[in-house]
Amino acid sequence: MTTSLSQPVRSAVPAAATPKLAGGGGDGLRKAAEAFEAVILRQLMASMRQAKLGEDIFGSSATDNFREMADARTADSIASMRQFGIASMVEAQFRARVAASGADGPGGGVQ
Repeated sequence: MTTSLSQPVRSAVPAAATPKLAGGGGDGLRKAAEAFEAVILRQLMASMRQAKLGEDIFGSSATDNFREMADARTADSIASMRQFGIASMVEAQFRARVAASGADGPGGGVQ
């Protein structure tokens, strides 16, 4: 199968995966970066919970589940404030990649 060089090259990225076409835009990248930061913070909080010095006398599986849910909500809140800087770094890195791939030519990158 041969193609002429005058035909435009189609992007290897499916249209649904591009942020603008998927309805995400710049805000979608921001939300994804914040979600990534929240995951990191949840893992950090879980590690801190495991490092407790003694046993909880009122501890039960229900209490553990509640603490996990509270920690997840706290991590989401902290990530939305963007105080740790993880989300900002991830967002800046991906914005630079998107800009660089968009400069490669027409149809060759995420829009």
